[in-house]
Amino acid sequence: MKKLLFVGVLLALTVFPKAQGFFNPEKMVETGVYYYPEAWNPDQWDRDFKKMEDMGFEFTHMAEFAWAQMEPVEGQYDFKWLDKAVELAAKHHLKVIMCTSSATPPVWLIKKYPEVLVELPTGQTAEHGTRQHGSWSNPKFRELVTRLDAAQAKHYGNDKRIWGWQIDNEPSHYGTYDFSPAVQKNFKAWLQQKYKTIAALNEAWGTAFWSGVYTDFSQVEIPNAPRLISGVASPISIVDFKRFSADECAGFISMQYNTLRESITKDQFVTSNFMHIHTDVDPWRNKDLDFISYTMYPVAGYTAGVGDQGFRLGDPWRISWANDFFRPLKGVTGVMELQPGQVNWGSYNPLPYPGVIRAWLWNAFAGGLDFICSYRFRQPLYGGEQFHYGMVGTDGATELFGGQQYSEFMKEIRELRKLYKPKAPMPAEYAARKTAVLYNPDNIWETEVQKQTYQWDEVGLITRYYSNLKSLCVPVDIVGEDRDLSAYPVVVAPAYQMVDKALVEKWRKYAENGGHLVLTCRTGLKDRNGHFFEAPWGDAIASLIGAKIAMYDELSKETKATVTFNTKNYTWNVWGDILEPYFGVETWATYADQFYAGKASVVHHRVGKGTVTYIGTVTTDGKMEKEVLKKVYDESGITTNEQPEGVMVNWRDGFWVAINYSSSKVLVNIPAKSKIIFGTKELGVAGVVVWQ
Repeated sequence: MKKLLFVGVLLALTVFPKAQGFFNPEKMVETGVYYYPEAWNPDQWDRDFKKMEDMGFEFTHMAEFAWAQMEPVEGQYDFKWLDKAVELAAKHHLKVIMCTSSATPPVWLIKKYPEVLVELPTGQTAEHGTRQHGSWSNPKFRELVTRLDAAQAKHYGNDKRIWGWQIDNEPSHYGTYDFSPAVQKNFKAWLQQKYKTIAALNEAWGTAFWSGVYTDFSQVEIPNAPRLISGVASPISIVDFKRFSADECAGFISMQYNTLRESITKDQFVTSNFMHIHTDVDPWRNKDLDFISYTMYPVAGYTAGVGDQGFRLGDPWRISWANDFFRPLKGVTGVMELQPGQVNWGSYNPLPYPGVIRAWLWNAFAGGLDFICSYRFRQPLYGGEQFHYGMVGTDGATELFGGQQYSEFMKEIRELRKLYKPKAPMPAEYAARKTAVLYNPDNIWETEVQKQTYQWDEVGLITRYYSNLKSLCVPVDIVGEDRDLSAYPVVVAPAYQMVDKALVEKWRKYAENGGHLVLTCRTGLKDRNGHFFEAPWGDAIASLIGAKIAMYDELSKETKATVTFNTKNYTWNVWGDILEPYFGVETWATYADQFYAGKASVVHHRVGKGTVTYIGTVTTDGKMEKEVLKKVYDESGITTNEQPEGVMVNWRDGFWVAINYSSSKVLVNIPAKSKIIFGTKELGVAGVVVWQ
């Protein structure tokens, strides 16, 4: 059995503010579930809402895919059926999150206005019968969405039974980029607004390479991979298109937000749900929303997790990452879709491990969420997601194992509310390790164009560092460059390839004032246009890290080289910066082989009152990087609390929650004076313990 060392009383990262009073702090978290009245016999609605109430749900969620039912004919709106559903939900004490239906335009719209469809880079247009196939850039589509939203908002904007609104559903084109004529037009306008002159665009895009020079914005086309048959001349053109696409998505959401706000009361919140790691849109661009929520499916055949049952448990860091990614923007977040059981769309769709759905719920709670919602209440009998579990099965009545775990969690939350104390004090030891992970999607988009090694995985690198931090029981905010870093004793910026002088100076001042900055390989190599600096390699950060980056190396997947830290060897083959530290800078790790054996891999530089640590190597399992992080905290006088692999420990509102995502038992060492509320010190697989 593993031993979980848990010492002392820890502190939450922050007190979670309640956005504009939308949420009752004393309830801490409220739980709801999706319902599609349009898909079921109206005679069953009352039974279904009663079942939700009996199971413990406090709200429901409707209409996200119901455009055809709300506007069966252009300009003719029918809300009578939806009124009945809202009435029955209220009868059973269920608040309603009302949704706009822009993700699913009806067939009459597609047939009458085919120009609204997304176009693939091959020139193929989408067809009716799916979702997210309307172009955010098309003016006719925007007009039709706005009309429906306005009618819906006028109808329900003063309805006290409506708790809040969700715009669209998982706004994105699910990894597809739109190349339709409206996008081509808008992209040129976006470029002209950004660069002002074609000369500035040519300079930023480096069009002198391969004779790519433009003389007018009208000549510019979207960089189209299938047609770029021999490579791409301008990597930053691709980054700009991704920036533009993310802006178009955010503009589409803002348009709907403003339309709703014209008619709804200030008491109704407006959000939208994004997938937890997005690389084709940028959720943070949606600053108009009252807050951003997210979608989370930990088990769908895409992850190995920890141990032999990890594929049934999910990655330990995944829910915590979403909590810490979406919360910092507005101080509030919620999960709009949390997996209820087996799904249908994964690479394969295993049964989640017994009890892990309840563990996910507790993980969401521990991250400070104000609400948790699940897709969906009833398992569908037809359509594209028939095998997707619900709270109840195909008979519409039998509680499935996910529904049972949701019910158990909701009963526990009601008990926990009795123990809630407003403004619970924050133990200083936990606050002292508060850490920011610096994030900018530009770095993901840019490194994807020129990976240099087929093994490079920017998202994987960032989340690995995040996971290592959480395993040390460190509270984390994932933040952008605009954030004041002085609130964080430690800041980690993994593979931050594109920088400018202002950012590097901000990092320097942060360290000089006592902060502890951790940078990694592939940081500071390029400017914001993706150009190398006309200076020695890595010169932009050399004085900051206290070392020259003499060269870098990449190895084949079959080749395993070695790096040594604290007398222990670690293997690597993805990326290794070979460092030459300046006088007085500490070398923490060195390469043990290859022709540069003995050269530095990790350096530690004292800067003013603080430090800068540079980790130049991506190891095979990330364990060296974790040890380096531990040493950074230790050298800085900050205590950490290392957990066994797969264990998450978080604090929220005076309560501690420990969750075991590993495939074996662990023993939690809970302080003697603590009160265990749920669970025991010994955590089985997917086990949860909650204590004060």
